[in-house]
Amino acid sequence: MDFTSANTGLWSAIIQLGIIAATILAANVLRRKIPVIRRTLMPTAVLGGFILLIVRNTKLMGIDTMFLEMITYHCIAIGFIALSLRIPSPDKTGSTDSLTAPKSGALIISTYVIQGIMGLIITLGLAYTFMPNLFKAAGILLPMGYGQGPGQANNVGGMYEALGFAGGRSFGLTIAASGYLVACIVGVAYLNWLVRTGKAKVQHYDEVEESMSVDKFQDRNEIPVSESIDRFSMQVTLVLIVYLITYLVLHGLSALVASAAPGLSSTLKPLLWGFNFVVGALVAIGLRVVFKGLRKTKLMTRQYQNNYLLSRISGVAFDIMIVAGIASIDIADLSGLWIPFILISIAGAVGTYYWLKRICQVIYPDYFYEGMVSMYGMLTGTISSGVLLLREIDPDFDTPAANNLLTGSSFAIVMGAPMLLLIGLAPVSPLMAFVTLGLLFVYLVLLLLFLFKAKARS
Repeated sequence: MDFTSANTGLWSAIIQLGIIAATILAANVLRRKIPVIRRTLMPTAVLGGFILLIVRNTKLMGIDTMFLEMITYHCIAIGFIALSLRIPSPDKTGSTDSLTAPKSGALIISTYVIQGIMGLIITLGLAYTFMPNLFKAAGILLPMGYGQGPGQANNVGGMYEALGFAGGRSFGLTIAASGYLVACIVGVAYLNWLVRTGKAKVQHYDEVEESMSVDKFQDRNEIPVSESIDRFSMQVTLVLIVYLITYLVLHGLSALVASAAPGLSSTLKPLLWGFNFVVGALVAIGLRVVFKGLRKTKLMTRQYQNNYLLSRISGVAFDIMIVAGIASIDIADLSGLWIPFILISIAGAVGTYYWLKRICQVIYPDYFYEGMVSMYGMLTGTISSGVLLLREIDPDFDTPAANNLLTGSSFAIVMGAPMLLLIGLAPVSPLMAFVTLGLLFVYLVLLLLFLFKAKARS
């Protein structure tokens, strides 16, 4: 075998990953050393993505766009699998009731629905007036970009591109990128307004100082550090096994769809593979339940998951996903799509703000501002931007707002199932786009009934 640089198949992935790593490092240095950038609260990975996007489009170095797309696709699944393998911590604060987590999930999904409604109204309106050639279901990429981030925007955009939406993947990724800017610009502006009006006080924190105790690093009955296999290796092994099972499940479902409903196969198969991270998360949760049962029956005496290390795996995967996703945007693909992009981005920023302002007052009455700013950051950017904004007014996480982002996201996976079906239904035909719009309104009513009428048992 040729081990020299002439063997591009051997070295290509390493070179591309090295470029991504160098970009993350450079972005981190810029964010740490330039106060203006640091005050924007823009996550390092987002800044790195924009830097690499500029480098790629200026042809300063050879970057494989297909590799960036592949990394974006796989990293979102790996990140969610690692998060789903984590063992949930019991709520010891007593500051939330039994419905806080499911209502947080309903809030997240209702925001997706509102974003989808706004996006579809815009693209359907443009398609039947000024832009007859516009892909009518394009607007539903708004919740994928703002609510879900670049990974899902890449997946659904690519699926729509295969169904005839020219530039669909880049359109979705560009919406996701604008979502980060909205999270930073509007989020910081909202924080400044809270400070000026005396409603909240910015409390600065040092991002470097964080104490690390044994209790934080490990739980009781975990495999010991001196075990014959490294503890981190065990976490990587679990994640990769779950991803392998995910592949087998998706392959089996694809074969089942092809044999049971050949006419729907071309529509359902891209949908299944596009939502690989949902299937991966469900498989991971199933494995977690199996392990818990084995420990109860004493067939397994050790806890193999380590929450701290699994969080680090998901953090790495999401950082790489964000950089690769933003960097893979093809600006040329957006020609002719700037008007819907601008309208959708503005609608997403404004609509999401007023929607969250109304709902957070109801479900987070004791910590409205913390709940509002954290949810806005997450539902326009990612969970990291939500946490960054929250830390400005709640640096020690004294309120349950940060925990609501995690617990709510878990419930949102289940509550979001109808959204996944509608996303696959919308591009089938112009009529189905209108049907999807109507069904989004129906689902929104059901979510609102739960948010406003459901009461926790005393």
